[in-house]
Amino acid sequence: MKEDIEKRVILAAEIMVKYNATVRKVARILGVSKSTIHNDLTERLLYIDKGLYRQVRAILEKNKQERHIRGGLATKRKYLIKKSQLLSKNSGII
Repeated sequence: MKEDIEKRVILAAEIMVKYNATVRKVARILGVSKSTIHNDLTERLLYIDKGLYRQVRAILEKNKQERHIRGGLATKRKYLIKKSQLLSKNSGII
């Protein structure tokens, strides 16, 4: 495996472990796609650092179990913002 790919894999894993981050956050920080980060963390990391891989797997599993909650909260937030914008728009009419 190329040295620069290995460095990216290790860096992505360390960011995820240190900040308890999601795949999307790590991808945004490193400026690569979430697919690349997911492949780095689920396939490549196993061959580079097994201890770090186990820590990352635990975070990935936790994130997977919580994703339906995050999705619901994001939807709730979206409609609350829409509602407040509509109310502020209509308050000027009265």
